[in-house]
Amino acid sequence: MSGISDTADQLFNQNSRTLAPAAVGSQVALMSVISVIAILLFNFLRPTNKIIYEPKVKYHEGNKPPPRISDSLFGWLPPLVHTKEPELLDKIGLDAVAFLRFLRLLRSLFTGITLLTCGILIPINVVYNIKNVNAKSRDILSMLTIRDVKGGFLYAHVVVTYLITFLIVFCVNMHWKAMVGLRHTWFRSPEYMQSFYARTLQVIHVPKKHQSDDGLKGIFEGLGMPYPTTSVHIGRKVGKLPELIEYHNQTVREFEEVLVKYLKGGKIKANRPTIRLGGTCGCGGTRKDAIEFYTAKLKRTEAAIEDYRSQIDTRKAENYGFASLAAVPYAHIVAKKLDGKHPKGTTVDLAPNPKDIIWDNMNKSDAELARKKLVGFWWLVLVCFFNTVPLFIISILSNLDSIRVYVPFLQTWFDDSQFSFAFVSGVLPPAISGLFGFFLPIIMRWLTKYMGALTHSKLDRAVVARYYSFLIISQLVIFTLIGVIFNSVKEIIQQIGSKASFQEIINNLHELPKQINRTYINQASYWLTFFPLRGFLVVFDLAQIINLVWLSIKTHMFGRTPRDIREWTQPPLFQYAIYYSNILFMAAVGLVFAPLAPLVVLAATIVFWMSSWVYKYQLMFVFVSKVESGGRLWNVVVNRLLFCVLLMQALMILSKPLSIQWLSSVPPILIIIAFKIYINRTYLPAFYFFNPSDEEIRQAKVHSERSDAKGNRLEKRFGHPALHTELFTPMLHAKMMPLLGQVYQGKINQDHAKLDEYGGQRMDAQIVPGGIKIAAIDQVCHRASLY
Repeated sequence: MSGISDTADQLFNQNSRTLAPAAVGSQVALMSVISVIAILLFNFLRPTNKIIYEPKVKYHEGNKPPPRISDSLFGWLPPLVHTKEPELLDKIGLDAVAFLRFLRLLRSLFTGITLLTCGILIPINVVYNIKNVNAKSRDILSMLTIRDVKGGFLYAHVVVTYLITFLIVFCVNMHWKAMVGLRHTWFRSPEYMQSFYARTLQVIHVPKKHQSDDGLKGIFEGLGMPYPTTSVHIGRKVGKLPELIEYHNQTVREFEEVLVKYLKGGKIKANRPTIRLGGTCGCGGTRKDAIEFYTAKLKRTEAAIEDYRSQIDTRKAENYGFASLAAVPYAHIVAKKLDGKHPKGTTVDLAPNPKDIIWDNMNKSDAELARKKLVGFWWLVLVCFFNTVPLFIISILSNLDSIRVYVPFLQTWFDDSQFSFAFVSGVLPPAISGLFGFFLPIIMRWLTKYMGALTHSKLDRAVVARYYSFLIISQLVIFTLIGVIFNSVKEIIQQIGSKASFQEIINNLHELPKQINRTYINQASYWLTFFPLRGFLVVFDLAQIINLVWLSIKTHMFGRTPRDIREWTQPPLFQYAIYYSNILFMAAVGLVFAPLAPLVVLAATIVFWMSSWVYKYQLMFVFVSKVESGGRLWNVVVNRLLFCVLLMQALMILSKPLSIQWLSSVPPILIIIAFKIYINRTYLPAFYFFNPSDEEIRQAKVHSERSDAKGNRLEKRFGHPALHTELFTPMLHAKMMPLLGQVYQGKINQDHAKLDEYGGQRMDAQIVPGGIKIAAIDQVCHRASLY
């Protein structure tokens, strides 16, 4: 039976090992060329398109502009080299710093793993192949892997896995300690210490009998805490008010578009704009003057919103609330004492930034949340199931050489043009994988929000956990099992051709673990084509060609209201959940193949170094965080990095029969588990809560109950945004404002408008007949560059 298996192995090796080097080489060459082109485009386009490549220079927070960059070809490099972590923490926030630190962790970790595996294992693999494997059954890539290595040589791979495990423990421990320090530096920063939410507690699942300000206060008074609350606020039902505000703001957008088109070029068009009311598909209905229609509509919606807000106190209470304490250290001390406890059935935790809260989910009942979680879970399962379909296509493409002997046209294609055959096999599989992977995290985020996530930061943590799990299960498990099925069917066909009996074929099933391990090693060539694509996507993200073209199209073909221009040119939000998940998956692939195919680790290391520099630039000059969470994703991503080590050890166990070598692969798993327990006990409590010293407690700024009660500070900060958010004020280009006197018949008064869209700045405004205020915005858009 072993003879049949060996014959099958030889046939497989002879058929496939001529493809991998060519496929990998074609992908590396293609991605390298277009990556160089993308970098050159970035260097030439950056100086003249700063609103794309440096939007944070124009739109920065407070007095924290990014470093100045010269317009020279490589003028963007010195700021990256000279800007260190303390300055980054102040300018871009701890979420961004934690992301960059995680990339630094991976680049240093994988550099060390590359030195270990490429410096120790590759020479051993090559020597073993030269001495023990027939020259016709090996190629330059297979010689570098563990595939054909047997016997005592495998002890070297076991030793290297121990070294990798120790290196990971050392690096993660060092960076965890640094992150705790950064977290406490952030806790002590003026922005955090002076923020109201930092000394506020959030209370959810409030029982019905306690759903009032007095009831909430009674819960805290019954706890006997050393620090009493200064104010409390129970949430209030807001009904249809959020939808009404959204309706008003959308009306403002439509009104602005009508005005800008009517006054385009600083001249009034001959015909006033009209709008059709009623009718179907542009037919029927009645036509009205659009400007008069929107003016009256805005007047009605503003009045309706004010009337709705004035009645809000009479509405029912929600099952959540907030309580402020006199000082930031007091809030952390109380939150830590109540961690894991549920006074009166409630859950008390540090309050998030109000901007972080997903208010639509705060008022959901337990029954409604349970229903949405169940429905969302099954939708998630369905979406993930259909996203595994492309894996069959990818698997077929990556196994073209294995099946070409059974498909005539593939064999003909291979005989006619081995180069094109290798090119398609190397380029298409990772390209299809990347294309189908674009939409999945977006859908996952929407479903997670539907399932009741209370904050955007929790939403990010849930998306990282789910998307990463999907990537691991689909691309490192299901994808490999598809390959196992391919190879198993192929071997059965070969055994039937060798006149093997049915019983002999069944008896060969004990080779399944070896088959799984061999399939992983065979797929190393696929992952060697995957990483060049990821490297190109990193560089393409730097070049931002799509954003440049899309902004140019929007500014020329669509409405160009002041609101449009501001929204299109503001710094985009950095999608931490998606970037973290993709980086974690690359780390998982690199670690899984570290002892099996060291070249994969080298490819991952190159991508991590590229990512570290590119995303440092992006976070310094381009992207912003939606809401600062203080690096809360750190624990989530490090946990999954440690899980990657367990995957690596599991595959090493599959590569060896039950023996001393097999047993020697188990201790690293126990080491990682013990290290995780150490992290939970040592770092997590210090990471979650600010641990002030006695001196810091004495010197903490203490707010009185009177000062918090004055002006209802808590209610204004943590009441539903619909209760106090400023409505959109119609905006018009300043050069068009003199024409309003001709647009409206009647007296126009001068005034000022406070615009939240412009950081609360007061702008010149005019009050037109009908009582609508229109703000003047002095802003010019010249293609993609505004300054």
